[in-house]
Amino acid sequence: MSVPDHLFVPMQKRVGPMEAIVRPQLTFWQQARIRLFKNKLALLGLIFIVALAALSILGPWLTDQSYSKQNLLNGNQAPSAEHWFGTDELGRDVFARILFGSRISLTVGVVAALIDFLIGVVYGGIAGYFGGRVDNIMMRIVDILYGIPYLLIVILLMVVMGPGLFTIIIALTATGWIGMARIVRGQVLQLASSEYVLASRTLGAGAWSIIRRHLLPNAFGVIIVQVTFSVPSAIFAEAFLSFLGLGIQPPLASWGTMANDALPTILSGYWWRLFFPAFFISLTMLAFNLLGDGLQNTFNPKQRR
Repeated sequence: MSVPDHLFVPMQKRVGPMEAIVRPQLTFWQQARIRLFKNKLALLGLIFIVALAALSILGPWLTDQSYSKQNLLNGNQAPSAEHWFGTDELGRDVFARILFGSRISLTVGVVAALIDFLIGVVYGGIAGYFGGRVDNIMMRIVDILYGIPYLLIVILLMVVMGPGLFTIIIALTATGWIGMARIVRGQVLQLASSEYVLASRTLGAGAWSIIRRHLLPNAFGVIIVQVTFSVPSAIFAEAFLSFLGLGIQPPLASWGTMANDALPTILSGYWWRLFFPAFFISLTMLAFNLLGDGLQNTFNPKQRR
């Protein structure tokens, strides 16, 4: 049975409100920024981190007090208009020392997180991409290093290199990159069997090119979240080591050393000496954790619309 040609009418293109593009197309990073800014707690944590970084940089211009200048006549003074956070037993201004200590804490946290990021991404990317025997050998090395407590490494480095900021960073990063390496390896193993990776191999792309251009960018969201959680861990580790006397040495000041110096005097009523360092340690760790949770929800595929 033949069908007449006049029954075949080309469909006309309709232009109306249903077909109109009413929403501009956004890139992945624009959508991530919008979702992050909608998270009030994560945004609050980000604002605090930025403000703390600005205070640590502008500290010398915010107060005329010195973090290291001693004046025994002003020892253990309560918070006042002259000394906002009070003074310690040597008459040093606690507010100035808090600002200077924020430099130490943020420097240790950021530098340790960046070193963990660089080592962990390269190590985990290679192990996850090549797999097989290479992955097995590299992961067994990770398991061995994971069993070594970092406190033991710190003590050994203190004996060999001497106490100081550089020693703390080396000690924290000696095994701190293991968590990053494991996460990157898992992401690369998951993405290595994707069609676009197979297509790149077919077209002759090298291993490093595939890892750099395809695998790591697609795992970048998880990597950013891990870096954000690594910073407060390093800050707390530095404060803990300094509290034990294994960290920053006088006349430098960190929040951990200030808490250590204040602990014997807490029963004497000098509460401000321990309160302010502990308060800023807790608040900084809370801010980074809130930001990390916000980034985790931001880069979660289930949260995308």
